[in-house]
Amino acid sequence: MPKSRHEVRHEIRRGARHGIRHEPVAPTRTQWLASGSGIDAHRHDDHQIVYAGRGVLAVTTSAGSWVAPGTRAIWVPAGTVHAHQAHGELELHLVGLPATENPLGLDAPTVLAVGPLLRELLVAYTRTPDDESPERARLRAVLLDQLRASPQQPLHLPTPTSPLLRTLCDILRADPADSRTLSELGRDVGASARTLSRLFRGDLGMTFPQWRTQLRLQRALVLLAEGTPVTAVAHRCGWSSASAFIDVFRRTFGHTPGAHPTG
Repeated sequence: MPKSRHEVRHEIRRGARHGIRHEPVAPTRTQWLASGSGIDAHRHDDHQIVYAGRGVLAVTTSAGSWVAPGTRAIWVPAGTVHAHQAHGELELHLVGLPATENPLGLDAPTVLAVGPLLRELLVAYTRTPDDESPERARLRAVLLDQLRASPQQPLHLPTPTSPLLRTLCDILRADPADSRTLSELGRDVGASARTLSRLFRGDLGMTFPQWRTQLRLQRALVLLAEGTPVTAVAHRCGWSSASAFIDVFRRTFGHTPGAHPTG
């Protein structure tokens, strides 16, 4: 049975205290992962670009989780302890970059838009990792140019540090369709809506509605990758109708959930 992201985050925090798998070089390669499988928490001395050409990829750190469909890649900075989780059959493309080479100047995991050209570059570059030809060097240069031009996407679901907020967020992770207001949820955790609203902004850097929408979108990506029908996804993730879900999904990902590649 695959681990939940909450369990993965707990293992990462525990691993940080007791030592965690260290792979100095971030690999460049293509590999397949079965749905529900993953790569346990580890860290590299290199930066890494992680892209799912098929299926949906979740990357989890102690700070939160990032979920990317086939139109997104995830930048993982050098030294970041992270774990991978596959949703749907996953075609994983990994690109390692030396710690001295950071084309985007990013020091935190980030989701990046992947257009048709960048997608083909990632697939081609990871297909022949041992090729040291001049042609592949030119391919790498174009890939880095495309990365520099890639818009960053707000698809991060941060993990709260406040115990009060962690309790509330766990309630919603267990049931993203829970439509209660912040005041109603506050009665469950023993805090006012004003206190919780302040914690969301201060601890997570976003409002409660923004966090809940991110949670629902991440769960929707996972369900779509598992072949769940669009209407059922909308219902299970808390949208009032399929059309409301489709509208939010299209504005976020640039295409409808019906056109989303499930692998």
